[in-house]
Amino acid sequence: MSDVAAVKQFVEKYKELKKEIAKVIIGQDDVVNQILISVFSGGHSLLIGVPGLAKTLMVNTIAQALGLDFKRIQFTPDLMPSDILGSEILDEDRHFKFIKGPIFANIILADEINRTPPKTQAALLEAMQERSVTVAGHNYKLSLPYFVLATQNPIEQEGTYPLPEAQLDRFMFAINLDYPSFEEEVQVVKTTTNDEPSKVNALFSADEIVEYQHLMRRIPVPDNVIEYAVTMVGKTRPNTNAATALVKTYVDWGAGPRASQNLILAAKTHAAIHGKFSPDMENVQAVAHSILRHRIIKNYKAEAEGISEEQIIKSLF
Repeated sequence: MSDVAAVKQFVEKYKELKKEIAKVIIGQDDVVNQILISVFSGGHSLLIGVPGLAKTLMVNTIAQALGLDFKRIQFTPDLMPSDILGSEILDEDRHFKFIKGPIFANIILADEINRTPPKTQAALLEAMQERSVTVAGHNYKLSLPYFVLATQNPIEQEGTYPLPEAQLDRFMFAINLDYPSFEEEVQVVKTTTNDEPSKVNALFSADEIVEYQHLMRRIPVPDNVIEYAVTMVGKTRPNTNAATALVKTYVDWGAGPRASQNLILAAKTHAAIHGKFSPDMENVQAVAHSILRHRIIKNYKAEAEGISEEQIIKSLF
């Protein structure tokens, strides 16, 4: 199948996928789109929202519709790296045998990732970046596709361990999950308080998703679009000539090269889901907020004056 035909087929399957997810998840269209864009781009996502907004249900439903193996890890202050990676035990023949931890799945929901100490947060790093895990000197490959979706509660910061910048940078998207509208909430209450469970059908297989991830990477991008993305990221760095006035006043540190790579990868997938065979500047702008939000470190002045990351990113367009 040619790449053009494959993109057309992808658009059809993506529409079906959205319908399947909508059986369970009402509204939150942007959030679902961003999670799916990061899946098909091969990236990870950080989901930021208050409790009770169906973050876990959303990930579970998406995993079912994609036909992928899903595991949830509830991060707590006493969680150890071996609790998520797995550990070696002595079997009945007195040989060491490795028992795999919950990190060995296609989609991992790292629930409340900022609740656990840095040692356990760091255990996720190798898995996220290298798609492999090293335990007791042995390297174990994770099955592809591999996707970490971490959640954070933005209102309760007491006794939490904020993610270090190096780890935040590993997430392709930081997605803000908001309250549903009145109509959506009425619909949610209607569908969740009856006795008719919704069945979600698997529309993809793991191999198909890996194939689509390769297809997204093969989508051509004009040089001017790449230059636009790199210029946008360059403007976030306060010590450079390209920085905007807002950035120079309110930002301590800007985004690194990984932001430029992710902007182009996500723009390719964003273009493909809308039936385009090559991304343009509008596609880059469409994904910019979620890609740059967690990579811009504001200074005290920005906090004091209530300047948001959104305002700073808007000034880059």
